[in-house]
Amino acid sequence: MSDNLTKALSESPAGLSSTTIWQLTQDRAELTPDAEFAVDEHGRHVTFAAFRDLAAEVAAGLIERGIRHGDVVSWQLPTSVESMALSVALTRIGAVQNPIIPMLRATEVEFITRQVGARLLIVPSSYRGFDHAAMAKQVQDRVDSLDVLVVDDGDWPVGDPGSIPEPRTDPDAVGWIFYTSGSTAAPKGVKHSDAGLIAAARTFVVNLELTEADRLAEFVPVAHVGGIAHMLDALLVGHALIMSAVFDPVACADLLIEHEATLIGSGLPFTNAYLQLSAERGVAPLFPHSRATLGGGSGRPPGLSAATAERLGGVGIISGYGMTECPYITWGTPHDTAEQHAVYEGIPSSGGEVRIVGPDGHVLGVGETGEIRVRGPQLFHGYVDPALDDGALDEDGFFRTGDLGHLDADGRLGVTGRLKDVIIRKMENISAQEVEAVLVGDPAIADVVVIGLPDEVSGERVCAVVVPQDPAAPPTLESVRAHLRTTTLNVRKFPEQIELVDTLARNSLGKIVKSDLRQRFLAAEGLDPKTSEKS
Repeated sequence: MSDNLTKALSESPAGLSSTTIWQLTQDRAELTPDAEFAVDEHGRHVTFAAFRDLAAEVAAGLIERGIRHGDVVSWQLPTSVESMALSVALTRIGAVQNPIIPMLRATEVEFITRQVGARLLIVPSSYRGFDHAAMAKQVQDRVDSLDVLVVDDGDWPVGDPGSIPEPRTDPDAVGWIFYTSGSTAAPKGVKHSDAGLIAAARTFVVNLELTEADRLAEFVPVAHVGGIAHMLDALLVGHALIMSAVFDPVACADLLIEHEATLIGSGLPFTNAYLQLSAERGVAPLFPHSRATLGGGSGRPPGLSAATAERLGGVGIISGYGMTECPYITWGTPHDTAEQHAVYEGIPSSGGEVRIVGPDGHVLGVGETGEIRVRGPQLFHGYVDPALDDGALDEDGFFRTGDLGHLDADGRLGVTGRLKDVIIRKMENISAQEVEAVLVGDPAIADVVVIGLPDEVSGERVCAVVVPQDPAAPPTLESVRAHLRTTTLNVRKFPEQIELVDTLARNSLGKIVKSDLRQRFLAAEGLDPKTSEKS
């Protein structure tokens, strides 16, 4: 056993102590080479040693293609062992990698690759019926000095690992750029290091008490920071991932059942699909080996955790809180009460901190609601656009999340709302401002505002509140969506509800008070504006 691995094995509940992702991959493969790292939807089983070897071969192949330390490589790929191996390979080279969610299209991919200065864009030929290769060629024609690599099964660049230079050793160097859709229309590039991402994964490992016996669902896109975090927690403790590139509720549920998943994930859309399947099959628990179902990324009805415990198995929902700028800052634990599973997002660990701040900037006490601010070793290294850094952190180095919440006496976080103008639908951030900017071009609309309303299936739905140009011929949901299909707005951001009003009231500063509109339509649906529950 190497000296490095001996040091890494000052094992705590947080797993290996490796500080870079390549070293973590090596240490795990040396410690448990034949243990299962992943099983996928095709029935393929991959060990930790095989994963390390594949990552090294892909690193060598990229070097042969001309990729060097410091180069920016954008990749837009579905979840697979190869995609994960690519991410590790890029850390081995010392490149700066830029994962891009597969649902983003040419307009967004062009913006991102140009802003990061990407040298290479890696895409599949197609995914879920969309021609990514053609889109990448379109982007390449518009972005200077951008090369494109199209990869499919068996087409990955590989080479002799003996040709790879020494790996990057600075765990705090910026090596990752994730993009998030926030309260502005343009996506924001968020810079991270290996050390920060490993710290995020450690919070999950510690709070969920992961061991090598766990088997975790990996259906979150690997290009999402949460997908990378799950890869890292597998490397930290040596548990297996059960993965699929496409989420099909029946096929994925059967995959989890067959491979005895212990942690079911990850988020409201998945949970609702499994609950429906449990009811259709008349089987409870649907996942007999489950310890818990993972939550986070959007709000959830208070009764969902209890239903999940009964129908899916385990303790119910264990939820976490974070954002691209500070991922996995809190997670619940298996020891939380049923009430805590229902409504709280857990506690920080691994050096993370959460505080609640009032409008005057003072830190609030237990149970008081204010803005959630966070800091910890997983905090980002700033934005790609430095103009966005101004005001992102407060004077104590806490990130201003724009979310509202409170802490209980044990430091457990409850999230109650948002200051920012963002709608979280199916765990994806949607800028209301961006949707509004496109809707104003609809000739049938005189004035419009976009709000988020709670939805039991998607967390929130996009609702456009519209003043018609002609009250006698108002726009409909169908006509609005038809107009949007003539624009570059991504279909996932299209409104799912239209509400017609005579006027949109504005305050003395000329601003529409969206909270008032939201309360109005919640009340119209028979929901309590304070809790979003049936009154």
